[in-house]
Amino acid sequence: MEDIFTLTLSEELEIAARLIMAAVFGAAVGYERRSAVKPAGLRTLSLVAVGSALFTIISAYGFETSDQSRIAAQIVTGVGFLGAGTIIRSNTGVSGLTTAATVWATAAIGMAVGSGLYIAAASVTLLMLVILYIFAPNRHPED
Repeated sequence: MEDIFTLTLSEELEIAARLIMAAVFGAAVGYERRSAVKPAGLRTLSLVAVGSALFTIISAYGFETSDQSRIAAQIVTGVGFLGAGTIIRSNTGVSGLTTAATVWATAAIGMAVGSGLYIAAASVTLLMLVILYIFAPNRHPED
């Protein structure tokens, strides 16, 4: 019986590079969130990206005979639950929607990196940073 978990050294190194890349992209978005003093920051978004990338890699390499898209679908559901925890409703309105969307989109970045879609992941990371910085509420009202 063939062992499906046997990978070449170059495949293992590529997987390690994907995980590092996912962490870097997640950290870039997380740095912005931390700078904005939001609940999901550098560590959280790095972990979301790395975890999503690893689940995507496991799906691709670990389950040769099953439906590989099932794990990807569960990443979206699980991260949606995590993001929902950042949303707070009060008498004055709702807050945390941007943070929840950021958690969700960062998981997508991790999934893209895990799938080998490096340019797409880098592009979305850049787009997210542009959106978060350009459309941010005034961070320095005294300026």
